[in-house]
Amino acid sequence: MTNAALFTTVAREYADFRPGYPPELFAWLASVAPRHDAVWDCGCGSGQASVSLAGHFTKVHATDVAAEQIAAAKPHPRVSYSVAPAENSGLTGGSVDLVTVAQALHWFDVDAFYAEARRVMKPGAVLAVWNYPRPRFVDPAFDARFLAFYTDVVGSYWPPERRHIESNYSTLPPFPAALGFEPLPAPDFALALEWTAAQVLGYVSSWSATARYKKANGTDPVPLLQAALAEIWTDSAPRPIRMPLGLKAARLR
Repeated sequence: MTNAALFTTVAREYADFRPGYPPELFAWLASVAPRHDAVWDCGCGSGQASVSLAGHFTKVHATDVAAEQIAAAKPHPRVSYSVAPAENSGLTGGSVDLVTVAQALHWFDVDAFYAEARRVMKPGAVLAVWNYPRPRFVDPAFDARFLAFYTDVVGSYWPPERRHIESNYSTLPPFPAALGFEPLPAPDFALALEWTAAQVLGYVSSWSATARYKKANGTDPVPLLQAALAEIWTDSAPRPIRMPLGLKAARLR
């Protein structure tokens, strides 16, 4: 399956169940951007970051390679959604104050994307990319069952690009100094969630590994996790989950 096809098949689940990001992250991005005129949110999926960026920037250009993801995106008057690859945005050169990539850099031709980001950024603009690993239940008993599903049930169906998430993007090429990118120190951010069982199962249904499992086996693996959790999740109360963000940023000289 191509990258676009992977997320075409789970576009609705992605829109419904993928988490947003901490408000403090977007406040920090706005504080380091030279102006607040325009931002390019690349690999936007169904707009989880795009709409939050619109709270700080006049115009958000949100692009994704999967048309179904764009079709499922939440509308906002300051967000313009379009279908475009990361390596060829179609944006005017030197037009944006910020470029963001939320949980998507590992799908790109990274070197080509960096060149495209450089082309569309104004001098002094900021490039920020971030990712999050698998959710961690605070309760060890719940986390053990979740990890078993992640590793043993769908583990072999993760695309090769997943290794970049596991390495916190350390296995991807760094921001190229030759293009004028200077590393920008970034604070630590994390998602602190309270999820019901339905939210956990919905989130898992949006995974690329789940889509690949379904295609290979003709069955849905999510009920296996549902059964494993139901043995100990015997009430309707949500459970605390933590997801630290791996944020990297650079400024264009």
